[in-house]
Amino acid sequence: MSLRFAYNTNGTANHRLADAVDLIAESGYQGIALTLDIHHLDPFAENWKQEAESLSSRLQHLGLGVVIETGARFLLDPKAKHEPTLVTGDAAGRARRVGFLKRAVDIGAILHAEAVSFWAGVPKPGIDRTEARHWLNEGLAEVTAYARRQGVVACLEPEPGMLIETLDDFAALDIDGLHLALDTGHCLVTGERDPAVAVAEFAERIGTVAIEDMKRGEHIHLPFGEGDMDVPGVLNALDAIGFAKLICVELSRESHRADVMVPAALDFLRTCRTPNAEPGL
Repeated sequence: MSLRFAYNTNGTANHRLADAVDLIAESGYQGIALTLDIHHLDPFAENWKQEAESLSSRLQHLGLGVVIETGARFLLDPKAKHEPTLVTGDAAGRARRVGFLKRAVDIGAILHAEAVSFWAGVPKPGIDRTEARHWLNEGLAEVTAYARRQGVVACLEPEPGMLIETLDDFAALDIDGLHLALDTGHCLVTGERDPAVAVAEFAERIGTVAIEDMKRGEHIHLPFGEGDMDVPGVLNALDAIGFAKLICVELSRESHRADVMVPAALDFLRTCRTPNAEPGL
């Protein structure tokens, strides 16, 4: 098949990064989606640059592409999940998030990443949403401009419950050079569009794609076959637009059985469009 698949390392949290990379490569993927985290290339470690250079050499040796993901839960604040964000009321907190995203871009440049993906964040109670949008636009413009200078594609991911939640929210942004990180499952959560329709509609702006199964209205990443996602339809839509970038499997709740799920997910993707096939996990 012409489509290229990657596996997100947030679904291999119980593996050392080197072991996770080997597992992903041996399973037949064409790349990894690297979620920077305390145990997987900590971007704030003193030797982060050397680790990135070493990983770059390993990925090139294995012929693997890479997308950088920035959704680690407690990387910036060990006491507050996903905080601070681009819409945090504290200016120092927003600056810390921007600094992290710039570091992610630096790592992306070293790894020759296809894209760096990030999201907006959830405004805290009492935060004026108009002001939050102003902060967001400032942060997005700074990070996107920095990425452009580094030759890295910056992608914003609409995330259920966040300030930028839907594809319409994304489309309303006016940030030069900002691409879309399309998580197809999120379309089922928000109910805004069929995922295959979203692929066709935003074809020109997609920088990276995530895929998994999900049930309608429930933001839970599920193994293929356990939700409502028309996976063959999404793959057909990606083929129809000639999508050549990595399609990243995100099963963040499956680290405890990554040895099984990593190869099984790719087996499903490879066979789900075959007539009379009965792929399963």
